[in-house]
Amino acid sequence: MILDDSAGTAAEYEALADALEDLRDEVADEPIKASRLEGLFDEATTSDPKIWNTVTAFIDLEDGEAVITEESKLARGKWAPEIVDDCDAMLTVDIEYGQMPDAFAYSVVKKLDAQIEDARERAAAARDDE
Repeated sequence: MILDDSAGTAAEYEALADALEDLRDEVADEPIKASRLEGLFDEATTSDPKIWNTVTAFIDLEDGEAVITEESKLARGKWAPEIVDDCDAMLTVDIEYGQMPDAFAYSVVKKLDAQIEDARERAAAARDDE
């Protein structure tokens, strides 16, 4: 996973930031049902909040593109390390039954903005260390 505590290269962080920016722009500009985060939206808005509290999209960077490899719900607890270590980024949202697409998109864009900023900062730090 690029965005964990391990050191990555500036190029890796920049590539991740660029891919997450493309995903963010897609969510901001396109209907959720036409985006790569359609599955995350479906899980977050149709799951029973009495059972599940969050849903996560696991994101891999493939050929410069953010690819959603799976969506998974969590009731309580933490993801197993082998799941987290096998992805480049994670996008976690709260289960909110019946949430409207615009509210979901707004929340996701804010979360992606934070991850993009973090990746850019890590890229700058990695460049300083090189």
